[in-house]
Amino acid sequence: MTAIERTGGRLLAISDLHIAHEENRKVLDGLLPDSDDDWLLVAGDVGEFAADVEWALRLLKERFSTVVWTPGNHELWTLRDDPVQLRGEARYRHLVEMCRRIGVITPEDPYPVWTGPGGPVTVAPLFLLYDYSFRPAGLSQREAMEWAHETGVVCTDEFFLHPDPHPSREAWCRARVEETERRLAARTPGIPTVLVNHFPLNAEPTRVLRHPQFAQWCGTELTRDWHLRHDARAVVYGHLHIPRTTWHDGIRFEEVSLGYPREWRRWDRPGSPLRTVLPIRGA
Repeated sequence: MTAIERTGGRLLAISDLHIAHEENRKVLDGLLPDSDDDWLLVAGDVGEFAADVEWALRLLKERFSTVVWTPGNHELWTLRDDPVQLRGEARYRHLVEMCRRIGVITPEDPYPVWTGPGGPVTVAPLFLLYDYSFRPAGLSQREAMEWAHETGVVCTDEFFLHPDPHPSREAWCRARVEETERRLAARTPGIPTVLVNHFPLNAEPTRVLRHPQFAQWCGTELTRDWHLRHDARAVVYGHLHIPRTTWHDGIRFEEVSLGYPREWRRWDRPGSPLRTVLPIRGA
């Protein structure tokens, strides 16, 4: 693992920037650190086009001491108008190499250790996907998908997020879970973690979704106890576009989405949309 010494600053987080929207680009342009030691965790869904993702992350890396990124589902889409027509695993690897060129940490790099206020913690960016297991008890995967189609609540991933070379998105998810488990088990012992993933690590945060059919595209039951098993000080995620703080088994979960303009206008949140992960407010 890589330890980077810090004496001050904050560990900040945001996700779901969706910079295809001009209003969101203006929000991105206003994201600034308070200290030269501030880190920024970017928990996915920066944008759909590879060039947009690079532009945004490059801008943030110029401003923040350290930037850590993990992909959301939108970065993994292969859209007809994107010059980068790579699919699935190849697209993900392309984005990882792009991040490495500009100095952004990815799920494939050594986990950095935050030693600033509230530390030390191992910051672990995760790329885990989903396997349709966040569905109501008693419904099979086929029945849950039929329910989604009947009600018109179907994630766009079904059309644009390709799992190549894996046979399915759930197979890709299982492979990512297994690989990530090995990496987390090999981390420096005795140091708690901050787990960063685009999708929530258990189904509890999805209980408030307006359309419960969508939950099946939101994570996997395989990670439901990772906040305990991997000694998490905090869990950072996005995807749901419901920014809030919740507690599960005494551990803080931070949903850090910006979301679409029509959504964030409703939250009426003064100040920066960046959320402080560490130090804990009031501690």
